[in-house]
Amino acid sequence: METTFEAWGPEVRVVPPGPRSRALAQRLRRVECADTTYLADDFPVFWERALGSNVWDADGNRYVDLTAAFGVATLGHAHPVIAARIEAQSRCLVHGMGDVHPSELKVRVAEELGRVAPGDLSVALFGGAGFEAVEAALKTAMLVTGRPGALAFEGAYHGLGYGALGVTWRADFRAAFLPQLNAHTVHATYPASSGVHHASPGAAAAAARALEAVDRILGSAAGDRLGCVVVEPIQGRGGIRIPHASFLAGLREICTRRNRVLIVDEILTGLGRTGRWFDCERSGVVPDLLCVGKSLGGGLPLSVCLGRPEIMAAWGRSGGEARHTSTFLGHPLACAAALAMLETLHAEGWVRRVAERAEVFDAALSSLHVVDGVADVRGLGALWGVELRTAAGEPDAMRTFATVKAALRRGVLLLGGGSDRNVLALMPPFSIAADQLDAAFEIVRQSLIETA
Repeated sequence: METTFEAWGPEVRVVPPGPRSRALAQRLRRVECADTTYLADDFPVFWERALGSNVWDADGNRYVDLTAAFGVATLGHAHPVIAARIEAQSRCLVHGMGDVHPSELKVRVAEELGRVAPGDLSVALFGGAGFEAVEAALKTAMLVTGRPGALAFEGAYHGLGYGALGVTWRADFRAAFLPQLNAHTVHATYPASSGVHHASPGAAAAAARALEAVDRILGSAAGDRLGCVVVEPIQGRGGIRIPHASFLAGLREICTRRNRVLIVDEILTGLGRTGRWFDCERSGVVPDLLCVGKSLGGGLPLSVCLGRPEIMAAWGRSGGEARHTSTFLGHPLACAAALAMLETLHAEGWVRRVAERAEVFDAALSSLHVVDGVADVRGLGALWGVELRTAAGEPDAMRTFATVKAALRRGVLLLGGGSDRNVLALMPPFSIAADQLDAAFEIVRQSLIETA
């Protein structure tokens, strides 16, 4: 039986950010590292509560959420099944000893992920944040191949821990820390271009060129130090960049032929976001290692690196000290939420329904193509991007952020993204009501017109 939420449209009582949000910003400014939260006179608002696809700020303004809180709240904020499971678990066991005396919940999460993942990805390494799953994968690749490096892609975002940052692309994240990053990393071209549909012949040709370059790099003397290829099937923070399906399939063939480990990062795209359990299924690919996070924990921090048994066997068997672990490994509360999340995805048929809803997104966003400065609108399932460029064809980061702020003033939560910061990312909760979606997309259109 489907869970339904009360679905409200935006209601802006005071121009955001209101006085309470501004006061909280001043307090935060005094106590948090200044590089963490962007604080200005017109940004941000401070959240107070959330339900379904609505968020209320500290000043009583109500928003429609097109971010799903970084793609985490896929089933909606405060989903009653997940909330009830968290509450029940909190009365039983909040914290355990995940790599010494674990709970049954850790076993069940690993088993359930093995059932929904493609192929034989049945062995789990648990973490908290998504980047921890990437770092587990990079360590595993080193153990398997003995090669210290990785081939990643321009535009990639895999997180900001040192291992993950080494394969992330953006210079503004990397520059200050380059001396401490893995020097054995190469970034190759990611074959997704503005205005080129991911299923078009042009996209297929771009994928073929990119694959030739990857094969050439791995076959070179310098490529001998590269033990793995790490890739997002769709670049999320990189700007919702979607390659042709042949790209991931080609990477699989190259990695198999050249004895490299294929790591697919589905921290954003996994668990139904693109209308499949995992987007690698779009290419018919089973990677060696699959990274899962964000929505997995149902709002609590939980990530998993899933691997094929023969790949994970490289770790050997514990002799009493785990070589990759943390205090909160397989946290019982997060695992209880994850089980509720996975069960609800199954029971309510969300993966199929997201695939069907892609046409609704496409139709609703089609009107944006005619707005000045909109260079491209692209997406799959419930993951879409709107790319903005100037009249001269340059990435328009200033307008992108101005549009985020204009939508905020009208009661819609948006994220900007892209390597050039010029893409609006639209990834609402799956359960967003049709009238909420229509109202929110109209506000996006109005905000784009205002900032043109």
